[in-house]
Amino acid sequence: MNLYKTLLLSVLAVPVYAQQQEQSLSYRVEASATVSNGDYAPLWLTANRYGMSSSDNKSAYLRAGIAWNRSFNHGWNIDAGLDLAGGKNLASTFWVQQAYMDFSWRPLTLSIGSKERSGFPLEKNERLTSGWMVEGPNARPIPQVRAEIKKYLNIPGTHGWMAFKGHLAYGMFMDGNWQEDFAGVNQSYAQKVLYHSKSLMFRLGNREKFPLEFEFGLLMATQFSGDQYKKLADGSSQLITDMPDGLSSFWKAFFPSAGGSDTPAGEQVNVEGNMLGSWNFALNYYCGDWTIKAQLDHYFEDHSQMFWEYGRWKDGQLGIEVTPPKNNWITSILWEGLSTKDSSGPILYDGFWGSFPDLQMSGGDSYYTNYIYQAWQHYGMGIGNPLLPGPAYNNDGSITFKSNRVKAQHIGICGDPSEEWSWRLLASYAKHWGTYVAPLDKVRKQFNSLAEVTYKPNWAQGWAVSAAAAMDRGNYTGNSTGVMITLSKTGGFGL
Repeated sequence: MNLYKTLLLSVLAVPVYAQQQEQSLSYRVEASATVSNGDYAPLWLTANRYGMSSSDNKSAYLRAGIAWNRSFNHGWNIDAGLDLAGGKNLASTFWVQQAYMDFSWRPLTLSIGSKERSGFPLEKNERLTSGWMVEGPNARPIPQVRAEIKKYLNIPGTHGWMAFKGHLAYGMFMDGNWQEDFAGVNQSYAQKVLYHSKSLMFRLGNREKFPLEFEFGLLMATQFSGDQYKKLADGSSQLITDMPDGLSSFWKAFFPSAGGSDTPAGEQVNVEGNMLGSWNFALNYYCGDWTIKAQLDHYFEDHSQMFWEYGRWKDGQLGIEVTPPKNNWITSILWEGLSTKDSSGPILYDGFWGSFPDLQMSGGDSYYTNYIYQAWQHYGMGIGNPLLPGPAYNNDGSITFKSNRVKAQHIGICGDPSEEWSWRLLASYAKHWGTYVAPLDKVRKQFNSLAEVTYKPNWAQGWAVSAAAAMDRGNYTGNSTGVMITLSKTGGFGL
């Protein structure tokens, strides 16, 4: 809690001599309840809600937060927020969802703390998308120190035809105690794990002069440092791996490179830590009031598919979104196809394991899993795409993804008939093969759907109610039908 106290004191310690231009203080209170009849809540009542949800078939939460903004002369701006939550049948009974301060000067921002961050390197329609491959809104925020250019910044001399954005962040996973409690007997878990991510995106095109834009760039993330434990039958834990946490580890997270003699053998022939990322591409076409956006996230882990190593890029997510002219019926339509089935093939051979030291085959990537850090997750929810269900869905206390070889189709449609009403429909169909090491007994299939309506009456300023009904059918996470009701109130204080 010291981090959060520091953030609050920093808000109060804003220099009084700075010439004020504008400031605001707002609040948000929200309550939500989910009830369903399956072993798990329907996926789309759980996924992409920043971890404010549960795979449990019945859950509820209450959250309350404040946000403060103050702008100054010469393009300076400060944002701060504190958001507390408590719930039933969630990963925690009480937690700090957000506690952050953002210091901005023109396009540059230094963000400190835990924050629900949107506008990921490759922007998607958060109401409709199934998610992002590397990082998205599916898990609780990871506290971090983050320097970024959020919006595209024109490169001087290109007359608006070329722009860039990017970020650099270091942070810490906060779910070590949750992992220890969740882990079953003889299962492994990790604590004090550090986080790193970075991105660089470019945009080619000038919408005002030509209706076509091309976006491309790279996003990379890493789990590093920390300790790995094994849960014993008597409830105690045994230290298995103590990963280095010195300055060199931060450097190797930034520039992925092999670990030293103080790391396990697998790290010494690959890269230190759990490194993953995606190449991101988008083609945006503007035709009058129509917008058509095609996107590709090519996912990779380590170096196996980062480049054209095997002459193929089979895994990732492809999407097409169509936004028609403003109307009372449909605001946007989205289709996405996802594949993680290839994983660079089934064979991983790093040379040092056998008699052929000069031979290496970097396959068997086993996406979102790692032999030291267990899984690319936070509090049981996958940080990447939720169509690959995270550890929260495991009833044996294993912190892993039991099916990371998946092919899926996803569609989303939303509408805004008026200022007061909005709706969305989601439907997904996935096939699961399990993993190369532990394949499922047969190809399993899962269908997930959602229908949601939100009402924000003008006569009740700041109040909103959302009603969602969802249905899952299949033989992977099973059948479930459920509803979620969310009531919220937002407002501001005069300053």
